[in-house]
Amino acid sequence: MRVLGIVSETHDSGLALVKDGVPELVLEEERFNRIKRTKSFPSLSLSAAFDERGLKLADVDAIALPWNTRRLRQTVAWSLLRRIPASLNLLHARAHPPQRNQIVFLERYIARGLAQHFKVSQSSLPSIFGVGHHDAHAAAFFVSPFDDALVLVMDGYGDDAASSAYLGRGNRLERVWKTGVFNSLGLVYTFVTEHLGFEGFGDEGKVMALAAYGGERFVSVFRDVLREAPDGAYQVNMDYFSYDRYGQIEPVTAKFIAAFGARREMGAPLEDRHRDLAFALQAVVEERILALVRGLLVRFGARNLVLTGGVALNCVANGRVLAEAGIERLWVPPVASDTGAPLGAALWHSHQTLGLPRTTVMTHAYYGSAYVDDAIERALSTANLAFDVMPDAALVGRAARDLADGRVVGWFQGRFEIGPRALGHRSILADPRSIDIRERINRLIKKRETFRPFAPAIPEERAAEFFEISQPDPFMTLAPRVRPDKRHLIAAAVHVDGTGRIQTVSARDNPRYHALLTAFGRLTGVPVLINTSFNEQEPIVAKPEEAIACFLRTEMDVLVIGNCYVSRHERQSGAPLADPAADAYNVHQLKPRSGGQSTRSSALDRKDVRPLKDE
Repeated sequence: MRVLGIVSETHDSGLALVKDGVPELVLEEERFNRIKRTKSFPSLSLSAAFDERGLKLADVDAIALPWNTRRLRQTVAWSLLRRIPASLNLLHARAHPPQRNQIVFLERYIARGLAQHFKVSQSSLPSIFGVGHHDAHAAAFFVSPFDDALVLVMDGYGDDAASSAYLGRGNRLERVWKTGVFNSLGLVYTFVTEHLGFEGFGDEGKVMALAAYGGERFVSVFRDVLREAPDGAYQVNMDYFSYDRYGQIEPVTAKFIAAFGARREMGAPLEDRHRDLAFALQAVVEERILALVRGLLVRFGARNLVLTGGVALNCVANGRVLAEAGIERLWVPPVASDTGAPLGAALWHSHQTLGLPRTTVMTHAYYGSAYVDDAIERALSTANLAFDVMPDAALVGRAARDLADGRVVGWFQGRFEIGPRALGHRSILADPRSIDIRERINRLIKKRETFRPFAPAIPEERAAEFFEISQPDPFMTLAPRVRPDKRHLIAAAVHVDGTGRIQTVSARDNPRYHALLTAFGRLTGVPVLINTSFNEQEPIVAKPEEAIACFLRTEMDVLVIGNCYVSRHERQSGAPLADPAADAYNVHQLKPRSGGQSTRSSALDRKDVRPLKDE
């Protein structure tokens, strides 16, 4: 039984294939069309999932969409009628730029797009099923490590709620609590993000980072914005907001502006009041999430918790939940936001609807496309880059020494990650020991705000030595405190508040990345690297050509792509690498032909994208 989960007409369009309840691949359309948070029909993802893998539509038994559009249409009608005439503004495209009005008829648009892509009639498509939006998020439980858990979904809004709680047992989920679509922690965070001069529905992570630089000036007022409610619940005080009438056209009221000041224009200097508002937002959201989790635990008695939905990307709040809420274990999927909605819809249909047993746990995030050696070498040759092809041990040793010498390494391996975070397959890596490296990467490579931190990656078995953490976190979903006696050793990886958005790396799930961390630790005594996404103001790179282009236009020193090694010095001089230790690594030096092609023979008739399987 193969289920295709798919979505368009809303931000983060994409698809997932699930076979017998086991995820096969997850593809975000933005990785292929290079448009962040694209709403386009995922035709390029379909080509990668089907055409390049030899699959046909006949290999799909059912199609699942992560929206219950009948329920959504009822919610939209209620929203439009409740505050007439002002609420009619919600029909305008500017009121909801991340989502098209066509979302309320998603089945029609998906059916038409699939029929056009596969060149079949709509009547010949497999049956299409609409899954509730929060049901799709909650279905992450089915690939969690828990047999039973409380599942808390928090995002901007779904088809009938802004936050929902479920009890998961075995292959069943039951929703036991929800709150209204406008009573939304996610929307409040988004609209305050916009008020601070950043992009809503995309830059919330920047505000989470900025919050660490603020003070408590606005905290008491913000507690009136997000009020306590009985049993640990919360209530958005709509005296401060008008998004229930105007959406993103005019999301805050005069009362909000009087309390916190005028909106900052994008690119304007950051002032203390901006930092203080970010601090208040983050602090009070953390308080409300903690209270909500505690209240739900009292009511339902669970000790395992799954957090999902866009709000679950708030790794600082997640860290506090794990440390303070009274739970035993916490799991957050790598695709907690809507990037995981197609996967969730397919999982819900497989387990909740069809009753298939659970047989897998998601321990890694490498469910994207992979590219064969020939495709990598051809892309390097086309870019006129000289490169070495190295065996694994030599490659890891060379890269570890580069990192220890202060070089910045672009690291491109295997299937790309799913979700918004680079987890060691499409990463930019550097030495965490010097604070100067953070400034260099932010200014010369990422070209982003200097207040944004980098994530520390560490072998899973060494994590507790450096961080105050009691469980693995392979998906960068927690920001525990760095142990005080270790902070000076990894200065570039420590945020101003003493935390680090950790990634624990296991030898089982990512042996090459684990080996690199271990080798770097042997050289330096510090088994930690700073890790940021392989991109420059664009979606994370997917293909070799995109990685090479990013390397060429930025100040990275080294590119490791598959088993190929490229240095900036070599590409500038056209000369072989001057490396006195090369013989010790038994590296075969490959000189470019005219046009830069490697001397290693290639089987160019093979497909660029190999069949997807767990690595």
